[in-house]
Amino acid sequence: MSASATPKKRPKPKPKPNGGCSSDSVPSSSSSLKSILEPPQNFFPSKDDFLRLIAVLAIATSVTLACNFFATFLLNRESKPFCDTTVVDSLDSLYDFCEPCPSNGHCYEGKLECDHGYRKHGKLCIEDGEIIKTAKKLSEWIELHLCEANAQYLCDGTGKIWVPENDIWNDLDGHKLMEHVGSDNAVNIHIKRKTMEIIGKVLESRTNPHGFKEIKCPDVLAEQYKPFSCHLYQLISKNAILILPVCALLVGCTLLLWKVRQRQYLSTRVEELYRQVCEILEENALMSKRGEGECESWVVASRLRDHLLSPKERKNHALWKQVEELVQEDSRVDRYPKLVKGEPKVVWEWQVEGFLSPAKTRKNDDATKSKSSEGMKANSSQQNYRLKTEPGELIF
Repeated sequence: MSASATPKKRPKPKPKPNGGCSSDSVPSSSSSLKSILEPPQNFFPSKDDFLRLIAVLAIATSVTLACNFFATFLLNRESKPFCDTTVVDSLDSLYDFCEPCPSNGHCYEGKLECDHGYRKHGKLCIEDGEIIKTAKKLSEWIELHLCEANAQYLCDGTGKIWVPENDIWNDLDGHKLMEHVGSDNAVNIHIKRKTMEIIGKVLESRTNPHGFKEIKCPDVLAEQYKPFSCHLYQLISKNAILILPVCALLVGCTLLLWKVRQRQYLSTRVEELYRQVCEILEENALMSKRGEGECESWVVASRLRDHLLSPKERKNHALWKQVEELVQEDSRVDRYPKLVKGEPKVVWEWQVEGFLSPAKTRKNDDATKSKSSEGMKANSSQQNYRLKTEPGELIF
């Protein structure tokens, strides 16, 4: 090949009839295809979000199953009828299709009817509250009457303590609480039975020789129903040996003190009355002497008594009798009978001559006491003055 020869040009590739792409365009087209087919990076949840999602689904599923179970269970239970009362209890296989009939109830054709005194509560028969209250009140009334009767018997030994049950049963019919129940005989009988059941737990019972049941209040319970007078009587009777001497001693001491006080009062009152009698007699005698016969020198003793004594003291004859004894012993008073307005009276008269009046005697005594006290004060003052002026004469 010579140098001057013209180089041959590489022929251009012709497009393929099938419209194929060149080798340069293949990579770009594949990358764009991948970007279209691949999802974005945040399309799938993270691991924490996935765990939360699983937990929520699990809780929702469990709640749904639980609700379905309880709903199905309750519907099945409610839908079950009650087994007839005539069904034998040993046939447990029947309880899968029906509910057992509860106690205190009667079941027939799948329906429950509670006995008298009971009411339906769900699938049970419970006692009626009003009937229970009535039975309790009736039992308290019976207990009160029986215990009061036994308490009376324990106190004085009289009364009836054992009461036949039939009498109590009949007494319940006349109680006012039974009137509020109504005329339903079955309810009344149930209340009575409930009442007798309650008192049977508290009171004593026995069967008499005739085969009838009798009821009595226990002695321990009857002690609470005894009146206060009964407790006092029993206390005194049990401790009579100790109480009687103590009471006798107290009564004796009281009487002795009362007599001593009466004597003291009587002695004081007699002296007071005697002094008043002397003053009245002396004053009357002096007035009679000065009046030159216008006033009598004597005084009727009975009138003087009524003048000095109160109506209550006049009943005490010993009081004025002691005054008369003192007057009789007094030489200054003369006692002699005298007709006053045609009636015999005992008069007292004061002897004026040669006697000092009690008032003057008291004045002289007071003057003597005052003079003696003044003299003692003067002597003591003189001695004090001498002690001050002559200190050298004191000898210790």
